[in-house]
Amino acid sequence: MPGENLSRDEARERAALLSVEGYEVSLDLRSAVGGTDAGPRTFRSVTTIRFRSAEPGATTFADLIAPSVTAVSLNGRDLDPGAVFDGSRILLEDLAEDNELVVDAQCAYSRTGEGMHRFVDPEDGEVYLYTQYEPADSRRVFANFEQPDLKAPFRFEVRAPEGWVVWSNGVGEPADGVWKFAETKPISTYITAFVAGPYHYVTDSYERVLEDGTRLEIPLGAMCRKGLARHFDSDDVFLVTKQGLDFFHDNFDYPYPFGKYDQAFVPEYNLGAMENPGLVTFREEFIFRGRVTQASYERRANVILHEMAHMWFGDLVTMVWWDDLWLKESFADFMGTFSMVEATRFTNGWITFANNRKSWAYRADQLPSTHPITADIRDLEDAKLNFDGITYAKGASVLKQLVAYVGRDAFLEGARRYFKRHAYGNTQLGDLLSVLEETSGRDMATWSRSWLQTAGVNSLTPQVILSAEGRVTELAILQEAAESHPELRPHRVAVGLYRRSPDGAVERYARAEVDVEGPRTVVGELVGTEAPDLVLVNDDDLTYCKIRFDEGSLAALREGLGDITDPLARALCWSALWNLTRDALMPARDFIDLVLRFAGRETDIGVLQMLHAWANSALTHYAAPGWREEGGRLLAEGALRELRLTEPGSQHQLTWARFFAAVASGEADLQLLQGLLEGTAKIDGLEVDQELRWAFLEPLAAHGVADEGVIAAELARDDTASGKRHQVRCLAARPSAAVKAQAWASVVESDSLSNALVEATISGFAQSSHRELTAPYASKYFEVIERVWGERSIQIGMDVVKGLFPSLQDSRETLEAADAWLAAHGAAAPALRRLVLEARDDLARALRGQACDVGTVG
Repeated sequence: MPGENLSRDEARERAALLSVEGYEVSLDLRSAVGGTDAGPRTFRSVTTIRFRSAEPGATTFADLIAPSVTAVSLNGRDLDPGAVFDGSRILLEDLAEDNELVVDAQCAYSRTGEGMHRFVDPEDGEVYLYTQYEPADSRRVFANFEQPDLKAPFRFEVRAPEGWVVWSNGVGEPADGVWKFAETKPISTYITAFVAGPYHYVTDSYERVLEDGTRLEIPLGAMCRKGLARHFDSDDVFLVTKQGLDFFHDNFDYPYPFGKYDQAFVPEYNLGAMENPGLVTFREEFIFRGRVTQASYERRANVILHEMAHMWFGDLVTMVWWDDLWLKESFADFMGTFSMVEATRFTNGWITFANNRKSWAYRADQLPSTHPITADIRDLEDAKLNFDGITYAKGASVLKQLVAYVGRDAFLEGARRYFKRHAYGNTQLGDLLSVLEETSGRDMATWSRSWLQTAGVNSLTPQVILSAEGRVTELAILQEAAESHPELRPHRVAVGLYRRSPDGAVERYARAEVDVEGPRTVVGELVGTEAPDLVLVNDDDLTYCKIRFDEGSLAALREGLGDITDPLARALCWSALWNLTRDALMPARDFIDLVLRFAGRETDIGVLQMLHAWANSALTHYAAPGWREEGGRLLAEGALRELRLTEPGSQHQLTWARFFAAVASGEADLQLLQGLLEGTAKIDGLEVDQELRWAFLEPLAAHGVADEGVIAAELARDDTASGKRHQVRCLAARPSAAVKAQAWASVVESDSLSNALVEATISGFAQSSHRELTAPYASKYFEVIERVWGERSIQIGMDVVKGLFPSLQDSRETLEAADAWLAAHGAAAPALRRLVLEARDDLARALRGQACDVGTVG
């Protein structure tokens, strides 16, 4: 892995030297089918790059990761591949002013989701290919200059197996067995793309008349494996796509610039999706094989719109280097929700954003690895790890606040000028700030220093003083910051006052907006109002902060959280209570009690699903070990009670069924799950489809009720790619020392599993009920991770290091082992150290939470 890294300094030096005029890439993918997998399966890749050098005679390098290179020529001069190619770079000496590089290589198909991924469908034996490059894996498919600021147009051609269809960024046409694609606009290497194989493909079109009277026509396509075709609701995908195109054309004043718009749902995908212009790729789990809730459809719509926003923020205008990754990801995350709420049926998207996306940001911003939104990215390994909750969710949260700060019109006008000024170019932070200053008249440099160039999250706590008559004489907001990141920031917040009405509902009766500055800010507008039961700072979720409560408000929530009528306010309160739990300020059992008492009344299905995840996490990580068994029993009883009480056939019933399966451990609970699987038990309205069957089978396997034969029989019912992943997870979940040993070896000592099966194996291995079984692997983990990191691709390395960290061995001994490893491995790869440091911090936080739960100070 280290030999494949690229530093920011190297990229900066190369960008100053070179300008790329164009690529011609020819791939021969006929080797994807037939033959055997005895050795690395490869394909031929021939690349011609035309580029200019600012310094004739200079030396540089091209990027390529390939098993072998057949031939290299520079300006007609043949170079010895053995002398110039070291496995990841091609040395280029004595450059001319105008240069032509030709590289003929054998590149490898991937099983890790990086580069040219090859998947064999177990259902029908068909082979499917797709590419995934970000941040720097196009060099696994063709030779190039792998950095975002060396943009160029690309001409691609692909020879494919007979009967296949091939897609790329531009429109393609087959001729004599070769697919030739229209030349792209100038784009970065990491957003070029291919999809190839016998995919099921559906078409549609989008049309609109532009302001100048011209007609814009965008061919639309959507594809998936043939085995998923019967589940593919392409009509809904196209509906959201067209609604998004309407929104962005209405607001960006820059017509979609990349011709067609294909969307490919592909197998074994590491990410949610990738914004390749003209050929967006998504994980195929967004095609739902069974019944799901509206939260799943909302999530898919959000991702579709997030990727579409990238066509402008990221593809048309791209960051110079990964330091400014936020210039595309924060904007796409914000615009995904912004457009979804305004243009689609998912009008409650900001509730999901407040409850789900921001919780990701709050966690990331309290890790020792937290960083400013504009990060210091030294190299590609740093870049890979910075696709995180800061760059996405905190950045989007800050942009939401920015819109409140400068105004919606100024924000969108700034975006319009940004696109027109920098189309097909590369930008840095200052380029965006300058247009926003133009359109808003605000001092963006001061705002940027506070919000983009510092790390950490502030806490806002209300302080209420009441008169003898029960009216507010003063309401102040106290702002605090962590010692490690002491910055106090300007916040535009709404403060809501809530009280119980005669009919029992808790409703807002007063609201004021105020600019919070410094450690204490008085909200003068609320003086004289009647005493509140609940004070909610950051009502309406205008800023990015941790909400705290005064004692009266916290007591009101304990008494009547479920009585708050406004769903966003309720979601904000839940999120704040979860932060209190994670910060060891509320015992985990108290949070679980709140979920048991009030989650059954939650109307927003996405919020309910988050509450289930948080309750399970509270039990697994933050509850005192001596209370876990009782807590698990209480959660299972509560889940079953709500499962039986909810409306038959409703999405809430489905959500409670999944949660019940996740927490079931007692004999009666497991018997019920087994009966639901076998058809001997029934819950009115609950349809146990194939996906739900697997959800029920995993806890049965984990508790020793379902053996290998039962799991094999289930796979026979569902002998598909999805079924195979579930089977592998269930097999690794069985409570046996031999099973754990086999699972560990298959991931750590072998690279034969695909990325999806590595993920499934790790998931099955790490069962919270198997702490004793997995205890021997805590010491083994620290012995092997540096070797694994060095031998495996960065994606698999990340999966192993994060997934197998012994977080369930939640003791001081494990914490000390992590500290000892960090102390002894100061020279290890910074990205590896970061992952261990983050996992160590999560463990320390869990131990503090457990101490809080037993009433002691940790």
